[in-house]
Amino acid sequence: MRITGERPVRDVLFDVVAVAIALFLSLVAVAGDHPVVKPHHGFSAAVLVASACSLFWRHRAPLTVAWIAAVTAATLPIVEWVQPGALLNIDDQQAFGNLLVWPVTGAFAAYSVMAFADDRHAAWSRWAPVVVCAVGAVLIVQVLPQVPPQNYADAAGNPDGVAFRSVVFVGGGALLGLYTAARRRLLRGLLERAERAERERHLLAEQVRAEERARVAAEMHDVVTHRVSLMVVQAGALRVTTQDEKVRGAAEEMRATGCKALEELRDVVGLLRAGGGASAEPDHAEDAVAPVPDLGGLISESESVGVPVELVEEGAPAPTSVVIGRTLYRVVQESLTNVRKHAPGARVRVNLRYLSDAIQVTVHNTVPTEDVDVELTSAGSGTGLLGLRQRVELLNGSLDAGPDQDGFRVDVRLPTYLPVPGSSS
Repeated sequence: MRITGERPVRDVLFDVVAVAIALFLSLVAVAGDHPVVKPHHGFSAAVLVASACSLFWRHRAPLTVAWIAAVTAATLPIVEWVQPGALLNIDDQQAFGNLLVWPVTGAFAAYSVMAFADDRHAAWSRWAPVVVCAVGAVLIVQVLPQVPPQNYADAAGNPDGVAFRSVVFVGGGALLGLYTAARRRLLRGLLERAERAERERHLLAEQVRAEERARVAAEMHDVVTHRVSLMVVQAGALRVTTQDEKVRGAAEEMRATGCKALEELRDVVGLLRAGGGASAEPDHAEDAVAPVPDLGGLISESESVGVPVELVEEGAPAPTSVVIGRTLYRVVQESLTNVRKHAPGARVRVNLRYLSDAIQVTVHNTVPTEDVDVELTSAGSGTGLLGLRQRVELLNGSLDAGPDQDGFRVDVRLPTYLPVPGSSS
Protein backbone atom coordinates (compact mmCIF):
# COMPACT_ATOMS: atom_id res chain seq x y z
CA MET A 1 0.00 0.00 0.00
CA ARG A 2 1.31 3.42 -0.99
CA ILE A 3 0.24 7.02 -0.51
CA THR A 4 -0.21 9.04 -3.74
CA GLY A 5 1.58 6.27 -5.59
CA GLU A 6 4.95 7.51 -4.34
CA ARG A 7 5.76 6.91 -0.67
CA PRO A 8 5.07 3.73 1.32
CA VAL A 9 2.72 4.12 4.28
CA ARG A 10 5.47 2.85 6.61
CA ASP A 11 7.81 5.70 5.64
CA VAL A 12 5.06 8.27 6.14
CA LEU A 13 4.24 6.86 9.58
CA PHE A 14 7.90 6.97 10.61
CA ASP A 15 8.11 10.58 9.44
CA VAL A 16 5.02 11.50 11.44
CA VAL A 17 6.47 9.84 14.56
CA ALA A 18 9.79 11.69 14.12
CA VAL A 19 7.98 15.02 13.71
CA ALA A 20 5.82 14.31 16.78
CA ILE A 21 8.84 13.51 18.98
CA ALA A 22 10.71 16.60 17.78
CA LEU A 23 7.65 18.79 18.38
CA PHE A 24 7.32 17.41 21.90
CA LEU A 25 10.97 18.14 22.71
CA SER A 26 10.64 21.63 21.23
CA LEU A 27 7.53 22.49 23.23
CA VAL A 28 9.13 21.17 26.42
CA ALA A 29 12.07 23.53 25.86
CA VAL A 30 9.95 26.66 25.33
CA ALA A 31 6.90 25.93 27.53
CA GLY A 32 6.25 25.40 31.21
CA ASP A 33 6.82 27.51 34.31
CA HIS A 34 10.57 27.78 33.71
CA PRO A 35 11.21 27.50 29.95
CA VAL A 36 14.86 27.08 28.99
CA VAL A 37 14.48 28.95 25.70
CA LYS A 38 12.85 32.38 25.89
CA PRO A 39 9.53 32.49 24.03
CA HIS A 40 10.08 35.92 22.40
CA HIS A 41 6.34 36.20 21.77
CA GLY A 42 6.24 32.78 20.14
CA PHE A 43 9.12 33.35 17.73
CA SER A 44 11.39 30.78 19.40
CA ALA A 45 8.61 28.23 19.42
CA ALA A 46 7.90 28.92 15.74
CA VAL A 47 11.55 28.35 14.81
CA LEU A 48 11.77 25.10 16.75
CA VAL A 49 8.42 23.89 15.41
CA ALA A 50 9.47 24.69 11.83
CA SER A 51 12.72 22.79 12.35
CA ALA A 52 10.77 19.84 13.74
CA CYS A 53 8.26 19.86 10.88
CA SER A 54 11.09 19.81 8.32
CA LEU A 55 11.66 16.17 9.33
CA PHE A 56 8.62 15.25 7.26
CA TRP A 57 10.81 15.75 4.16
CA ARG A 58 13.77 13.79 5.51
CA HIS A 59 13.41 11.14 2.78
CA ARG A 60 13.10 13.56 -0.12
CA ALA A 61 15.60 16.21 1.00
CA PRO A 62 17.79 14.73 3.75
CA LEU A 63 20.67 17.17 3.20
CA THR A 64 18.36 20.17 3.49
CA VAL A 65 16.77 18.80 6.66
CA ALA A 66 20.21 18.12 8.15
CA TRP A 67 21.43 21.65 7.43
CA ILE A 68 18.26 23.13 8.99
CA ALA A 69 19.07 21.21 12.17
CA ALA A 70 22.74 22.23 11.97
CA VAL A 71 21.94 25.93 11.56
CA THR A 72 19.49 25.74 14.47
CA ALA A 73 22.10 23.98 16.61
CA ALA A 74 24.78 26.58 15.91
CA THR A 75 22.54 29.65 16.15
CA LEU A 76 21.68 29.37 19.85
CA PRO A 77 25.26 29.16 21.27
CA ILE A 78 26.54 31.80 18.82
CA VAL A 79 23.78 34.28 19.71
CA GLU A 80 24.24 33.56 23.43
CA TRP A 81 27.99 34.05 23.13
CA VAL A 82 27.49 37.44 21.40
CA GLN A 83 24.55 38.54 23.58
CA PRO A 84 24.27 36.52 26.82
CA GLY A 85 20.68 35.91 27.88
CA ALA A 86 19.25 36.75 24.46
CA LEU A 87 17.76 33.31 23.90
CA LEU A 88 18.30 31.28 27.09
CA ASN A 89 16.25 31.91 30.21
CA ILE A 90 19.06 31.66 32.79
CA ASP A 91 19.09 32.25 36.53
CA ASP A 92 20.91 30.73 39.44
CA GLN A 93 18.12 28.28 40.18
CA GLN A 94 17.37 27.32 36.56
CA ALA A 95 17.41 23.63 35.81
CA PHE A 96 18.15 22.57 32.26
CA GLY A 97 16.40 19.23 32.46
CA ASN A 98 13.72 20.56 30.09
CA LEU A 99 16.38 20.85 27.40
CA LEU A 100 16.80 17.12 26.92
CA VAL A 101 18.94 17.32 23.76
CA TRP A 102 20.18 20.04 21.47
CA PRO A 103 19.25 20.45 18.71
CA VAL A 104 15.94 18.67 19.19
CA THR A 105 16.01 17.39 15.58
CA GLY A 106 19.70 16.47 15.62
CA ALA A 107 19.41 12.70 15.99
CA PHE A 108 16.71 12.37 13.30
CA ALA A 109 18.52 14.71 10.91
CA ALA A 110 21.84 12.88 11.37
CA TYR A 111 20.15 9.53 10.73
CA SER A 112 18.32 10.81 7.65
CA VAL A 113 21.32 12.40 5.94
CA MET A 114 23.38 9.23 6.37
CA ALA A 115 20.58 6.81 5.44
CA PHE A 116 18.76 8.61 2.63
CA ALA A 117 21.18 11.06 1.00
CA ASP A 118 22.09 10.18 -2.58
CA ASP A 119 25.29 8.17 -2.86
CA ARG A 120 26.45 10.62 -5.52
CA HIS A 121 26.99 13.20 -2.78
CA ALA A 122 30.50 13.23 -1.35
CA ALA A 123 30.93 11.78 2.13
CA TRP A 124 32.09 15.13 3.55
CA SER A 125 28.88 16.83 2.38
CA ARG A 126 26.86 14.37 4.47
CA TRP A 127 29.11 14.51 7.50
CA ALA A 128 29.35 18.33 7.56
CA PRO A 129 25.85 19.05 9.00
CA VAL A 130 26.30 16.19 11.50
CA VAL A 131 29.56 17.72 12.75
CA VAL A 132 27.93 21.17 13.00
CA CYS A 133 25.09 19.67 15.08
CA ALA A 134 27.60 18.00 17.41
CA VAL A 135 29.67 21.19 17.74
CA GLY A 136 26.53 23.20 18.48
CA ALA A 137 25.65 20.73 21.24
CA VAL A 138 29.13 20.99 22.76
CA LEU A 139 29.06 24.79 22.65
CA ILE A 140 25.96 24.76 24.84
CA VAL A 141 28.26 24.13 27.81
CA GLN A 142 30.31 27.23 26.99
CA VAL A 143 27.34 29.63 27.02
CA LEU A 144 25.55 28.30 30.08
CA PRO A 145 26.56 29.85 33.44
CA GLN A 146 28.98 27.93 35.61
CA VAL A 147 26.56 27.44 38.47
CA PRO A 148 27.60 25.11 41.29
CA PRO A 149 26.13 21.65 40.69
CA GLN A 150 24.12 21.64 43.93
CA ASN A 151 22.00 24.52 42.56
CA TYR A 152 20.73 22.44 39.64
CA ALA A 153 17.45 20.73 40.23
CA ASP A 154 18.83 17.32 39.37
CA ALA A 155 21.60 15.61 37.52
CA ALA A 156 19.59 15.60 34.28
CA GLY A 157 19.62 19.38 34.32
CA ASN A 158 23.41 19.66 34.26
CA PRO A 159 24.60 21.48 31.08
CA ASP A 160 27.33 18.86 30.70
CA GLY A 161 24.60 16.22 30.71
CA VAL A 162 22.69 18.10 27.99
CA ALA A 163 25.83 18.29 25.85
CA PHE A 164 26.72 14.65 26.44
CA ARG A 165 23.23 13.41 25.58
CA SER A 166 23.10 15.60 22.50
CA VAL A 167 26.44 14.37 21.12
CA VAL A 168 25.51 10.75 21.84
CA PHE A 169 22.12 11.12 20.12
CA VAL A 170 23.57 12.90 17.07
CA GLY A 171 26.45 10.43 16.75
CA GLY A 172 24.19 7.46 17.34
CA GLY A 173 21.74 8.69 14.72
CA ALA A 174 24.56 9.09 12.20
CA LEU A 175 25.92 5.59 12.89
CA LEU A 176 22.45 4.06 12.64
CA GLY A 177 21.95 5.89 9.35
CA LEU A 178 25.24 4.51 8.03
CA TYR A 179 24.13 1.00 8.99
CA THR A 180 20.77 1.46 7.27
CA ALA A 181 22.41 2.74 4.07
CA ALA A 182 24.94 -0.12 4.07
CA ARG A 183 22.18 -2.68 4.58
CA ARG A 184 20.13 -1.17 1.78
CA ARG A 185 23.13 -1.27 -0.58
CA LEU A 186 23.75 -4.90 0.40
CA LEU A 187 20.14 -5.86 -0.30
CA ARG A 188 20.20 -3.98 -3.58
CA GLY A 189 23.40 -5.78 -4.56
CA LEU A 190 21.89 -9.16 -3.69
CA LEU A 191 18.78 -8.33 -5.70
CA GLU A 192 20.87 -7.29 -8.70
CA ARG A 193 22.87 -10.49 -8.43
CA ALA A 194 19.66 -12.53 -8.33
CA GLU A 195 18.27 -10.70 -11.35
CA ARG A 196 21.55 -11.15 -13.21
CA ALA A 197 21.55 -14.86 -12.38
CA GLU A 198 17.95 -15.12 -13.61
CA ARG A 199 18.88 -13.39 -16.88
CA GLU A 200 21.87 -15.68 -17.32
CA ARG A 201 19.68 -18.72 -16.63
CA HIS A 202 17.17 -17.49 -19.19
CA LEU A 203 19.90 -16.88 -21.77
CA LEU A 204 21.39 -20.31 -21.12
CA ALA A 205 17.99 -21.95 -21.54
CA GLU A 206 17.44 -20.00 -24.75
CA GLN A 207 20.85 -21.11 -26.00
CA VAL A 208 19.98 -24.73 -25.26
CA ARG A 209 16.67 -24.35 -27.10
CA ALA A 210 18.44 -22.74 -30.06
CA GLU A 211 20.95 -25.59 -30.21
CA GLU A 212 18.12 -28.12 -30.06
CA ARG A 213 16.25 -26.30 -32.83
CA ALA A 214 19.39 -26.28 -34.95
CA ARG A 215 19.87 -30.01 -34.36
CA VAL A 216 16.25 -30.79 -35.30
CA ALA A 217 16.52 -28.55 -38.37
CA ALA A 218 19.67 -30.33 -39.49
CA GLU A 219 18.02 -33.74 -39.08
CA MET A 220 14.93 -32.61 -40.95
CA HIS A 221 17.05 -31.18 -43.74
CA ASP A 222 19.35 -34.18 -44.02
CA VAL A 223 16.79 -36.96 -43.54
CA VAL A 224 13.20 -35.90 -44.15
CA THR A 225 13.89 -33.45 -46.97
CA HIS A 226 16.16 -35.98 -48.67
CA ARG A 227 13.52 -38.71 -48.52
CA VAL A 228 10.73 -36.48 -49.77
CA SER A 229 12.96 -35.23 -52.58
CA LEU A 230 13.57 -38.83 -53.68
CA MET A 231 9.81 -39.43 -53.60
CA VAL A 232 9.21 -36.39 -55.81
CA VAL A 233 11.89 -37.45 -58.30
CA GLN A 234 10.55 -41.01 -58.48
CA ALA A 235 6.97 -39.80 -58.89
CA GLY A 236 8.09 -37.50 -61.69
CA ALA A 237 9.91 -40.35 -63.41
CA LEU A 238 6.85 -42.59 -63.05
CA ARG A 239 4.64 -39.90 -64.58
CA VAL A 240 6.86 -39.74 -67.64
CA THR A 241 7.42 -43.44 -68.18
CA THR A 242 4.01 -44.94 -67.43
CA GLN A 243 1.45 -45.52 -70.15
CA ASP A 244 -1.51 -45.82 -67.78
CA GLU A 245 -3.39 -42.54 -67.45
CA LYS A 246 -4.63 -43.33 -63.94
CA VAL A 247 -1.13 -44.12 -62.80
CA ARG A 248 0.14 -40.96 -64.50
CA GLY A 249 -2.48 -38.88 -62.69
CA ALA A 250 -1.68 -40.47 -59.34
CA ALA A 251 2.04 -39.94 -59.93
CA GLU A 252 1.47 -36.27 -60.77
CA GLU A 253 -0.62 -35.79 -57.65
CA MET A 254 2.09 -37.48 -55.59
CA ARG A 255 4.76 -35.28 -57.17
CA ALA A 256 2.76 -32.07 -56.57
CA THR A 257 2.06 -33.05 -52.97
CA GLY A 258 5.73 -33.82 -52.43
CA CYS A 259 6.77 -30.45 -53.88
CA LYS A 260 4.35 -28.67 -51.59
CA ALA A 261 5.66 -30.68 -48.63
CA LEU A 262 9.21 -29.66 -49.56
CA GLU A 263 8.21 -26.00 -49.56
CA GLU A 264 6.65 -26.31 -46.12
CA LEU A 265 9.65 -28.26 -44.85
CA ARG A 266 11.89 -25.49 -46.12
CA ASP A 267 9.87 -22.94 -44.13
CA VAL A 268 9.92 -25.02 -40.97
CA VAL A 269 13.65 -25.73 -41.23
CA GLY A 270 14.30 -22.03 -41.81
CA LEU A 271 12.25 -21.08 -38.77
CA LEU A 272 14.03 -23.62 -36.59
CA ARG A 273 17.43 -22.37 -37.69
CA ALA A 274 16.51 -18.71 -37.23
CA GLY A 275 14.80 -19.29 -33.90
CA GLY A 276 11.65 -17.58 -35.13
CA GLY A 277 11.10 -14.10 -36.43
CA ALA A 278 12.37 -14.55 -39.97
CA SER A 279 12.39 -16.89 -42.87
CA ALA A 280 15.77 -18.48 -43.22
CA GLU A 281 16.11 -18.77 -46.99
CA PRO A 282 17.99 -15.65 -48.08
CA ASP A 283 18.53 -17.10 -51.53
CA HIS A 284 14.75 -16.91 -52.11
CA ALA A 285 14.42 -13.22 -51.29
CA GLU A 286 12.48 -12.62 -54.49
CA ASP A 287 9.78 -14.99 -53.19
CA ALA A 288 9.69 -13.55 -49.68
CA VAL A 289 6.48 -11.58 -50.33
CA ALA A 290 3.39 -12.92 -52.09
CA PRO A 291 -0.40 -12.59 -51.99
CA VAL A 292 -2.30 -14.44 -49.31
CA PRO A 293 -2.97 -18.02 -50.50
CA ASP A 294 -6.43 -18.67 -51.92
CA LEU A 295 -8.57 -20.51 -49.41
CA GLY A 296 -11.21 -21.41 -51.98
CA GLY A 297 -9.77 -24.87 -52.55
CA LEU A 298 -9.92 -25.74 -48.88
CA ILE A 299 -13.50 -24.50 -48.61
CA SER A 300 -14.60 -26.41 -51.70
CA GLU A 301 -12.93 -29.55 -50.37
CA SER A 302 -14.76 -29.23 -47.05
CA GLU A 303 -18.11 -28.57 -48.70
CA SER A 304 -17.62 -31.60 -50.94
CA VAL A 305 -17.56 -33.82 -47.85
CA GLY A 306 -20.61 -32.20 -46.29
CA VAL A 307 -19.11 -29.42 -44.14
CA PRO A 308 -20.70 -26.05 -45.04
CA VAL A 309 -18.13 -23.25 -44.75
CA GLU A 310 -18.72 -19.49 -44.91
CA LEU A 311 -15.70 -17.30 -45.70
CA VAL A 312 -15.83 -13.65 -44.59
CA GLU A 313 -12.98 -11.29 -45.46
CA GLU A 314 -12.56 -7.87 -43.86
CA GLY A 315 -10.12 -5.24 -45.03
CA ALA A 316 -7.96 -4.99 -48.11
CA PRO A 317 -5.74 -8.01 -48.82
CA ALA A 318 -2.06 -7.09 -48.99
CA PRO A 319 1.03 -9.08 -49.95
CA THR A 320 2.55 -10.92 -47.03
CA SER A 321 5.59 -13.04 -46.32
CA VAL A 322 5.35 -16.43 -47.98
CA VAL A 323 5.92 -18.25 -44.71
CA ILE A 324 3.07 -16.24 -43.14
CA GLY A 325 0.74 -17.12 -46.00
CA ARG A 326 1.57 -20.81 -45.79
CA THR A 327 1.08 -20.84 -42.04
CA LEU A 328 -2.27 -19.09 -42.45
CA TYR A 329 -3.27 -21.72 -44.99
CA ARG A 330 -2.20 -24.51 -42.61
CA VAL A 331 -4.23 -23.00 -39.76
CA VAL A 332 -7.43 -23.02 -41.82
CA GLN A 333 -6.64 -26.47 -43.21
CA GLU A 334 -6.04 -28.01 -39.78
CA SER A 335 -9.13 -26.30 -38.34
CA LEU A 336 -11.40 -27.61 -41.11
CA THR A 337 -9.89 -31.07 -40.74
CA ASN A 338 -10.65 -31.01 -37.02
CA VAL A 339 -14.25 -29.98 -37.74
CA ARG A 340 -14.69 -32.93 -40.10
CA LYS A 341 -13.25 -35.30 -37.48
CA HIS A 342 -14.68 -33.96 -34.22
CA ALA A 343 -17.81 -31.96 -35.16
CA PRO A 344 -19.68 -33.72 -37.98
CA GLY A 345 -22.70 -31.78 -39.19
CA ALA A 346 -21.43 -28.48 -37.78
CA ARG A 347 -21.43 -25.23 -39.74
CA VAL A 348 -18.14 -23.36 -40.06
CA ARG A 349 -17.39 -19.67 -40.40
CA VAL A 350 -13.91 -18.52 -41.43
CA ASN A 351 -13.33 -14.84 -40.68
CA LEU A 352 -10.21 -13.33 -42.26
CA ARG A 353 -9.26 -9.79 -41.18
CA TYR A 354 -6.50 -7.81 -42.86
CA LEU A 355 -5.06 -5.27 -40.44
CA SER A 356 -2.35 -2.68 -41.02
CA ASP A 357 0.42 -4.82 -39.52
CA ALA A 358 -1.19 -8.20 -38.96
CA ILE A 359 -3.57 -10.81 -40.31
CA GLN A 360 -6.18 -12.28 -38.02
CA VAL A 361 -8.09 -15.45 -38.84
CA THR A 362 -10.91 -16.94 -36.78
CA VAL A 363 -12.34 -20.38 -37.54
CA HIS A 364 -15.54 -21.05 -35.60
CA ASN A 365 -17.76 -24.10 -35.83
CA THR A 366 -21.11 -24.78 -34.25
CA VAL A 367 -21.84 -27.80 -32.08
CA PRO A 368 -21.94 -31.12 -33.96
CA THR A 369 -25.33 -32.43 -35.08
CA GLU A 370 -24.20 -35.95 -35.98
CA ASP A 371 -22.48 -38.76 -34.14
CA VAL A 372 -18.70 -38.65 -34.06
CA ASP A 373 -16.86 -41.38 -35.97
CA VAL A 374 -14.59 -42.93 -33.34
CA GLU A 375 -12.29 -44.52 -35.92
CA LEU A 376 -11.86 -41.18 -37.68
CA THR A 377 -11.11 -39.23 -34.50
CA SER A 378 -8.55 -41.80 -33.33
CA ALA A 379 -6.71 -41.81 -36.64
CA GLY A 380 -4.76 -38.60 -35.97
CA SER A 381 -1.83 -37.95 -33.65
CA GLY A 382 -3.78 -35.47 -31.51
CA THR A 383 -1.02 -32.87 -31.73
CA GLY A 384 -2.26 -30.83 -34.68
CA LEU A 385 -3.19 -27.69 -32.74
CA LEU A 386 -0.08 -27.98 -30.57
CA GLY A 387 2.13 -28.09 -33.65
CA LEU A 388 0.27 -25.13 -35.13
CA ARG A 389 0.69 -23.15 -31.91
CA GLN A 390 4.44 -23.75 -31.92
CA ARG A 391 4.71 -22.77 -35.57
CA VAL A 392 2.64 -19.62 -35.06
CA GLU A 393 4.71 -18.60 -32.03
CA LEU A 394 7.92 -19.10 -34.03
CA LEU A 395 6.52 -16.45 -36.38
CA ASN A 396 5.89 -14.03 -33.49
CA GLY A 397 2.17 -14.71 -33.66
CA SER A 398 -0.43 -16.01 -31.22
CA LEU A 399 -2.97 -18.84 -31.29
CA ASP A 400 -5.93 -19.29 -28.95
CA ALA A 401 -8.19 -22.31 -29.29
CA GLY A 402 -10.97 -23.68 -27.14
CA PRO A 403 -14.70 -24.27 -26.79
CA ASP A 404 -17.20 -21.45 -26.39
CA GLN A 405 -20.94 -21.23 -25.87
CA ASP A 406 -21.75 -21.99 -29.52
CA GLY A 407 -19.08 -24.55 -30.39
CA PHE A 408 -15.33 -24.31 -30.87
CA ARG A 409 -13.17 -21.36 -31.88
CA VAL A 410 -9.62 -21.00 -33.17
CA ASP A 411 -8.17 -17.46 -33.17
CA VAL A 412 -4.81 -16.80 -34.81
CA ARG A 413 -2.98 -13.52 -35.24
CA LEU A 414 0.13 -13.31 -37.43
CA PRO A 415 2.33 -10.39 -38.45
CA THR A 416 1.87 -9.34 -42.05
CA TYR A 417 5.54 -9.39 -42.92
CA LEU A 418 8.71 -10.99 -41.60
CA PRO A 419 12.02 -9.70 -43.00
CA VAL A 420 14.27 -12.15 -44.79
CA PRO A 421 17.80 -12.27 -43.32
CA GLY A 422 20.15 -10.22 -45.41
CA SER A 423 17.41 -8.02 -46.83
CA SER A 424 17.33 -4.29 -46.23
CA SER A 425 15.09 -3.06 -43.49
